[in-house]
Amino acid sequence: MYKRILVPTDGSELSEHAVTAAIEFARAFGSELIALSVAVPEPVLQSLDGAMVLDPGQHVDALLEQAYAAVSAVAAQAQAAGLQCTPLTRFALDPGEAIVEAVREQGCDLVVMGSHGRRGLSRLLAGSVTQAVLAYAPVPVMVLRPAPAGDAAHAPSRPDQGASKG
Repeated sequence: MYKRILVPTDGSELSEHAVTAAIEFARAFGSELIALSVAVPEPVLQSLDGAMVLDPGQHVDALLEQAYAAVSAVAAQAQAAGLQCTPLTRFALDPGEAIVEAVREQGCDLVVMGSHGRRGLSRLLAGSVTQAVLAYAPVPVMVLRPAPAGDAAHAPSRPDQGASKG
């Protein structure tokens, strides 16, 4: 059913939850994993008209090293589970766009990713990588949200829970 599963990661606890689910899902379907980490430069200065000034030259190597460490950890987990995993890193200003592009380039047929589930002003200010992937990915996207604090018993334990297509 699913032959190539893309799992974006930034190395966070939320990403690790998605990685665990993606590995379980890939084992169930005999799928290959594609682990992707997008190195995103931080804005150095914001002007009054909303434009961002970036200075990616000084931090590109450090950001790419962090991204490589994140996908290497996923690849090691996948290989320990007996799965083939291709680690990829990208440097991009828009991580959602980079994820969708990787889906197309790698011929993936599913994305498994975490989401903070932000709402309201927090979502507007932080943006939503997950929302962009849901809107533009040409394949189904499984979104895993964190369990409410102190409610680990109600966290999805099966990777087929919480799947959605945008």
